Parts: sequence; C-alpha cells; structure tokens
Amino acid sequence: MRWNGGLLLGCQTFLNGSMVGSMLELKDITFSVGEESEVQNLLHQVSLYILPGSFTAIVGPSGCGKTTLLKVIAGISEPSQGKVCWQGRDLDEEDLEPSEIGYVPQFDIAYDLLNIQESMEAALRLRVGGLSVNQRHERINQILRKVGLDAIADRMVRVLSGGQKRRLALSLEMVSYPSLLLCDEATSGLDPKTEEEIVHLMHQLSREEDRIVLSVTHSLRHLRLYDSIVVLHQGHVAYHGTSHSLLHHFSVDSAEEVFPKLASRSPQEWHEAWIKRREACELKQKLLHYPSSKPSPTRSISEKQRSDDIEEKTHGPASMTDALRTPLKADKIMAGKVSQFTVLLGRRWRIFFRDRAQIWLHLALMFGFPCLVVIFALQGLPQVRNLSLDGDVNVIKQLMENIDFFRQATKVGTLVSGLVMFQVILLTLMGSNNSAREVASERLIFEKEKLAGLSPASYLASKVCFLSVFVAAQSIWMSVFVNLVCRFPGNLGVQIALLAMVNAAMTAVCLGISSIMDSAEKASLVSIYLVGFQLPLSGALLALPKGLGFLTKPFIAAYWSWSGVLQTMRDTRFYDVVRSVTQTDLSPIPLCVWVMGAHVLFGLFLAYIGFKQSQWK
Repeated sequence: MRWNGGLLLGCQTFLNGSMVGSMLELKDITFSVGEESEVQNLLHQVSLYILPGSFTAIVGPSGCGKTTLLKVIAGISEPSQGKVCWQGRDLDEEDLEPSEIGYVPQFDIAYDLLNIQESMEAALRLRVGGLSVNQRHERINQILRKVGLDAIADRMVRVLSGGQKRRLALSLEMVSYPSLLLCDEATSGLDPKTEEEIVHLMHQLSREEDRIVLSVTHSLRHLRLYDSIVVLHQGHVAYHGTSHSLLHHFSVDSAEEVFPKLASRSPQEWHEAWIKRREACELKQKLLHYPSSKPSPTRSISEKQRSDDIEEKTHGPASMTDALRTPLKADKIMAGKVSQFTVLLGRRWRIFFRDRAQIWLHLALMFGFPCLVVIFALQGLPQVRNLSLDGDVNVIKQLMENIDFFRQATKVGTLVSGLVMFQVILLTLMGSNNSAREVASERLIFEKEKLAGLSPASYLASKVCFLSVFVAAQSIWMSVFVNLVCRFPGNLGVQIALLAMVNAAMTAVCLGISSIMDSAEKASLVSIYLVGFQLPLSGALLALPKGLGFLTKPFIAAYWSWSGVLQTMRDTRFYDVVRSVTQTDLSPIPLCVWVMGAHVLFGLFLAYIGFKQSQWK
C-alpha cells in the first residue's frame, strides 16, 4: 500500500490529537552502566509510543534490554538520557501514582505461608484505602473470578503450580485497577497450554478501561494476540509494529526466524531500517487500534472474531454472568500509613505462627540459652567469706587466710563477671537471630510493595513492633530465670532493662544490616561476625590498653550492658570482688543506657536508609 503524503499527515494529526493524552511515550531513552571510560549502553535511543488499550509484547534475544526497558518505564531505573511520558506527563517531573501502575516481576511476589485469599486481602489493604470489609471482599472475589482462582482461594501459595502463581501475581497487581500493567516474563517456564492461558488473560486485561499491558517475553508463539510487537536487539529498537507486518519487515516466513535473522545485521542497521518505516508502521497501528470497551469501525471482522474466541477461552461462553465481565475501574485512594502498619504487622505474625521451624528455633534459644548460663552456678553464687580480724592469730595462719580469701574472691569475682557476660553475649546472639534475615529474606517482595505505594516508615514500624516482642520475652526470661537459680544481688528490674537494651541494640543493628545486604545468607554471616566481635573486645575477658579501649568501647554494646548490670551490685561484696579481678573500668548506669540507646537508634536509622534504597535484582 502506498500512502499519500497529505493523507498521512492528516491522519497523523487527527489520531494524535485524539490519543496523545492517554498513551505511553518513550523519547530517546538511553540507559548506560559502567564508568566513563567503559560506558555500556543497555538501551540506545529507544523511542516508542503505546496506545491506550494496547497489548504489547517486548521481545528479543537474551540480554537485549527487555527487562531494563520495563524497569525504566516503571521508574525502578532512571534513564541516562531521554524521558518517559504518561498521559501527557513527563515522569521525570511527576512520578506515576502507585495506583496507576502494576508490575509483575520475574520472581514470586507472594509469601508461601499465606493462602491466595490472604495474599489478596493484604495486597488490597496495603494499596487501596477507603473500602469497607464488604467492598474489599467483593473486589477480591471479582478479580479472582476473572483470573480463574476463585475456586482455590483458600489454597496455600507454596502448593500452587507455576501457572497458578502467575495468575496470582497478576491478581495482586489488579487490586488497585492500574492503567499500566507491566509483566516481566510472565509466561516463562510454563507448559504450552498454561502459557496460552496466561497470554489470553493478559490480553483480556488490556481490554478493560483502556489499560496498557506490556509483556516482556521470549516466546514468539502467540504474537497474533498482541496489538503491537517491540523487537529489541542489543538495546536498539529493531521493529515496533503489528504482528502482521513483523514477518514482512524481517523478510522471514515465520516468527521463529526473527531472532536468527537479527544476527545478520548490526543493531544500528536494524534500527535505521525501522526508522525509515516508522511513520507508516505507527500510522497503521493507530488505524487498526480500537477502544477496549467496544469494537471500532477500523477493526476487521476477523480481528473481532479472534477477540471473541479469546474471550470465550479465557472467561467462558458468552452466557456468563455480567459480574465476570464488569470492567475494573481505576482506584486512586491510597491506603494510609497506619493502615499499612497494621496489615504488615498482622501478616508478619500470621507467617511466623505458620513457620514451625522458626517457632522451635526461637523457643530453643529462649529456653536453652539461660540453661547454659546457670549450669555454672546451680547452687547459687558462693558467698564471700570475711577475713579474720583476730589479733591473736599467728602471722603464718593470717597469711594463709589472706591467700585463701583472695583465691575465693578471684573465683567468685570471675564467676559473677563471667555469668553476666555470658548472659549478655547470648542475648546479642539471640538479637542477631531475631533480625539478621528479617528484611533480606523478603527484600524483593518489599521492593515490589514499595513500588505499589508501601511506606518505608510503616514497614519499619511493623518490624520494630514485631521484633520488640522477642526482645522483651528473651530478656525478661533470661534475667528472671538466671536470678532465680543463681540468686544475683541487685535491682532485678534495672538488670532486665539493661539486658533488654543490649538485645534491642543488636536486634536493631542486625535489622539495619539485613536492610542493606542483597541476600539473607550474607546478612546472617555479617551479623554472626558482629556478635563474635563483641566477645573479645567487650572488656570483660580481655583488658584492652587504655587508648584502644577508649576507641572501641563506644561500639561494643556488650560492654555497656555488662558494665551496667555489675553496677547494680555496687552496694554488695560481689561488686568489690569483681572489681578486684578485672582491670576494665565500669561505667555508670545512665551512661550505659544512653550508649545502648544510641546503638538502637543507629540500627533503626540504618534500617530506614536501607528501606529507602532500591535493591531490585
């Protein structure tokens, strides 16, 4: 077909005027990595537009920049050059609202220990506010019916098949009825039948409320279902147009030949070839484009029949109830921070109580560690016998009594100091276990929920409340049990507070470590090293030189708790015998509290900074 220049310009002007306000447009997007001397462009001057209601595939060989392009559109990655426009807005100046976008990543975005209904309930309450209980249930049921999961809503996520998990991932993104749905390899690893069902489902979602659905895929089996195809080759756009024109553009007989054909020319050559045909391809897309709510005069009979077939395969025959075909309307009311906090905290406790391994581990540490402490003083602390003051005792006997007294005092002082330090170190170990994996193990789910509008402050508050229960229970039981068996002197309430603070300090710092590490294994390893660092430098088992001790003590939480607990015995003989066997200075209780409080605040600050940073893989 040959286009008349005036007609083409007129059609472009008319169509642009009617559609530009609601389309997605990328203008000369370049995304680079590496230092200035070794810059590598993962995307190179990518310019695209996607019309409302379009179902678009982004295809290309591995490493061509498909996922990078999707992340740039989502705002996860910032382009080095160019800009992304959505509904006429420059997203450099005005970000997408969380309710406007849904992002389905390659990894699973649901907790294995929740069921489908619970996962949907949490996702909806985290993203959308202002709904009653009945409205939430109605919306969840409507979405689950659309994706075909309503019959298994009570099934645990961990037992779902690959296809069911993909459907759940799409369902979770649909709770806010986004206008832009980005799917990264939503069909990877699926059998052909399930892959076809998922593609049909995404196609149907694009037909609701003029929603744009972009799907990154390696599969070329269902290109006929897409309104447009974007072919990337080493970061360059090699083609963007309808599936009908794809084979002609690459001069091949089947879609499977497209990728091998790309290797016959350089990425720049393919990009230049597409630029020459770009205007005609874009105009053809606009003329063939139709609104999702009803057929357009420009839509061919064959296309309409194909869509009807897809509708029937995805949702059943035309006689289905209207409830299944009701369009999902956009929702702009965001959930508040307090609401997000309560949802996160409730979900975390539900997951914990279903994780038997974690329950048994916490119980073993909580009740086992105090037993390790008291085995050294099952009969209680030995009493310190007074020196004889009888003047009639001969010198030899007096000397022997002095030697016996100092031997006993050394033994008792070492025992008391060691028991206190043993409690402190075991509580720091429990603190490490509390939080070392708390964030790192669910980091990708958190990143996904943060993109959907989750407040880092709400997330941090939920973690603090959850972990505080463990800190309190562990510290109180350790203090009470050891005191009951060993009969420690001093104020028990103050001792509990000082031991709780060292536990809280280590829990908070390890939470911060967990928030900045890219894997749970690394976070656990660093946290264990930190606990090991506490023991030799605590000042109780190794008397450091004065200058070195002055420099290291501020960073050793174990020292401050140990010192504070011993200070509670200041009015007893035990304090004197401890002071006689250690060269380490003991700090006053208020200073110990302030320093450990600073450790807690530092850990929480580090955690918040880690939560704010993006750590997508």
